[in-house]
Amino acid sequence: MTAPNDLHNVPPETVIAFLRKTLPFNELDDATRQELARHALIDFFPKETLIFRQGQTEVNHLYLIQKGGVKIYLKDEEGTITLKDFRGEGEYFGALPIIQNTRANLNVETVEDTFCFLFSKEAFLNLIHSSPKVTHYFLRSMSEKLVKTAYAELRQHKVNPRTESALFLFSAQVGETVKGKSLHTIASRETVRDAAARMAEAHIGSLLVADDTGTIIGIITDKDLRTKVVAAGLDYHTPVTAIMATPVQTIPAHAVCFDAMLKMMRLRIHHLAVEQQGSIVGMVTTHDIMLLQGTSPLYLFREIVAQRTIEGLYPLAQKVPAVVRTLIEEGAKANNITRMITILNDHILERLLTILIAELGPPPLPFCWLLMGSEGRREQTFKTDQDNALIYAQPANDEQAAAAEAYFTTLAEKAIDHLVRCGYPPCPGGIMASNPKWRQPIVAWRQCFDHWIRTPEPLEVMHSTIFFDFRAGYGDATLADELRRYLVQNVPQQEVFLLHLAHNALEARPPLSFFRNFIVEKDGEHKNGLDLKKNGLAPFVDFARLAALRHGIKENNTMARLQLLFEGGHLSQELFSETSAAYEFLMQLRLVHQLRMIEEGETPDNYIKPADLTDLEKQTLKEAFEVVRRIQSHLRLEYRITEA
Repeated sequence: MTAPNDLHNVPPETVIAFLRKTLPFNELDDATRQELARHALIDFFPKETLIFRQGQTEVNHLYLIQKGGVKIYLKDEEGTITLKDFRGEGEYFGALPIIQNTRANLNVETVEDTFCFLFSKEAFLNLIHSSPKVTHYFLRSMSEKLVKTAYAELRQHKVNPRTESALFLFSAQVGETVKGKSLHTIASRETVRDAAARMAEAHIGSLLVADDTGTIIGIITDKDLRTKVVAAGLDYHTPVTAIMATPVQTIPAHAVCFDAMLKMMRLRIHHLAVEQQGSIVGMVTTHDIMLLQGTSPLYLFREIVAQRTIEGLYPLAQKVPAVVRTLIEEGAKANNITRMITILNDHILERLLTILIAELGPPPLPFCWLLMGSEGRREQTFKTDQDNALIYAQPANDEQAAAAEAYFTTLAEKAIDHLVRCGYPPCPGGIMASNPKWRQPIVAWRQCFDHWIRTPEPLEVMHSTIFFDFRAGYGDATLADELRRYLVQNVPQQEVFLLHLAHNALEARPPLSFFRNFIVEKDGEHKNGLDLKKNGLAPFVDFARLAALRHGIKENNTMARLQLLFEGGHLSQELFSETSAAYEFLMQLRLVHQLRMIEEGETPDNYIKPADLTDLEKQTLKEAFEVVRRIQSHLRLEYRITEA
């Protein structure tokens, strides 16, 4: 269906109210907003309306989505579609063709009934020319080079990370974003009325609270004023110390903006104090990062946390590949990408379980949803199978035990079903909280772990390689912490168990022949391919897990484990550098491969064909497999295992 022409005038005050809460228009002065709103129109587009057709549509308006959403994609001569982005409320399309004076460069199609505010080409260009902040916002993420590269990728049917121009998030240090800005503070003895007046006068959303010595002791935000003062009917003469958050979350000035964004997303906060040489020198906000970058994963994060129904979460998981594609295109490293995927997936899980528990009522006992395998290690790629479990506090009596079993059975079964609908496939081996074996009180879990480490038969060793990478995903994290402490205290003494883990880590051989040629599948579904996960990544994961368990390290992320092993003197500088670099390269190769499969409409897997790689990629892959040989030789020497 193509776009209808159903333009209508709209009251300026309606447009102004929307612009005030939408980037970058909220940066404008009132007069400019009023002038822009005076000429605005509104249009309605039913679901599956093709608003822009690439290369054909004349673009005469900037479209600002007031309600609904669109998908943006490219289509090549053969009809192959590459999805570029999803955009929802408060986001825009049409800016680039107006700026470049071209026809539509992308297809834009509604994914639900959608209303858009339309601003004329002339009004938008006037705004671009008169407002530097708006200019910076739109031009930063819409260069002609980006579009040309996207077409080149379509022709090649391959994602080529661009290393020549790093994404702003990965290149700009947090300290640079606050340079030249005033540090706004308020004395601890002042009142919430003083704070509100100060924020209104300075047009800011937060104040740092300082004691009589000038030391920063807390932070107060406009949200605190709304929820803790106005909504609660608190006296305006209340001291700011009564509503401030403490301690203040900080980030080093030398950290890149990506790390600031991840920390704010993980903690669900909007402000971070920037610290330099022990002193706070500024404040960075989600608003700053969104404004400077133009578009970022923060938009998807915002959609997730705003959802009020579980069904509303279903399509959001499908947007993760589009976010990741941008990160890959701009040269992000695999470790950054997997961290981003993990945080987005974690927030989907958090919203899902929060809504579900609100429907079911409070649980009879404290519990924790455990994430294991790659989810537990924070190393998720695309469409990772579910690996989860549930631990709950020890029941005091039979009645409490029966109530817990009934409640957590319902919770787990419903949650797993919803996760499948979100696009997370069930575990083929049944390692999910819906399985009664993996839904136990804490004492039963300790007994289970104790049995595995003291009776290391093949099945027990296999379970330990999955379960021992667990982390808390939702709920009472102290239950997971207690289980982790139990492992850290008991495993280092279990030499027989560690020896079995070492044998397990030697099972996957790097797919290289004696003459350093790739060993690939000879026939079948994956003919001429090799399993990058089993033969490439798994040996690194197994090596890091084994060494971490042996030395009592609580961390479960592979890269972080390697770092801590090196810092603890358990890995040489050379072996640490080699393993880290090789592992990250293999992860990068896997991510790019899976993303390309998704964009070609295929189910992502771990089988790559060396014949499809460049000469440089082939050489680097061979070097990575050689590192696998070196770490396995290291294990044989350390555990005195003779080569079969």
